[in-house]
Amino acid sequence: MMQSVANPIVNEEVKPESDLAEAAKIRYLSPDNTVFKKTPGNMLSVKVGEEEHPIVYVHCSFPHTNKRIYISVRTIENKEVGMIRSLDDFPKDVADLLEEQVHIRYFAPEITNVVTIKQEFGYSYWEAETTAGLCRFTVRDGGGNAKLVSDKRLLITDVDGNRFIIADLERLSDREYRMVEMCM
Repeated sequence: MMQSVANPIVNEEVKPESDLAEAAKIRYLSPDNTVFKKTPGNMLSVKVGEEEHPIVYVHCSFPHTNKRIYISVRTIENKEVGMIRSLDDFPKDVADLLEEQVHIRYFAPEITNVVTIKQEFGYSYWEAETTAGLCRFTVRDGGGNAKLVSDKRLLITDVDGNRFIIADLERLSDREYRMVEMCM
């Protein structure tokens, strides 16, 4: 009587990794495997093991409103280098550097008073007092450049990619609200 012997090489099924499986892999960055530095041009660079990235950017991942956890570090080509679970895992000087980069990335002055909005040829020309001073900017009409991100909060993106926030639409005067409403 013959006994069958399982051949591990024959039984082993080789599955090619899909792009989805590759995308789902998360490499967490920690103080043990990562060195962050500020470049002479005030950019952020990172060295992960032997891999060095001269310019990287930080992106808040989840939840988007919490800017201290799950921060994605990406190259200029938008390729993820790795994920930071929490800034609290890093020494204070590195956490401060990363927090500064998050602040720069998500800088969005709050509009405190809408002075004027003029619409012409598919663009609206805003003049508004903000937490960063008086600003004049141009917004392309349509395309979601002025969109509600909550019941009361409006995010406005100008033609240069600068972002402005109206924290509470209900705090606008009737005159201001009518001007803003035409851009939403």
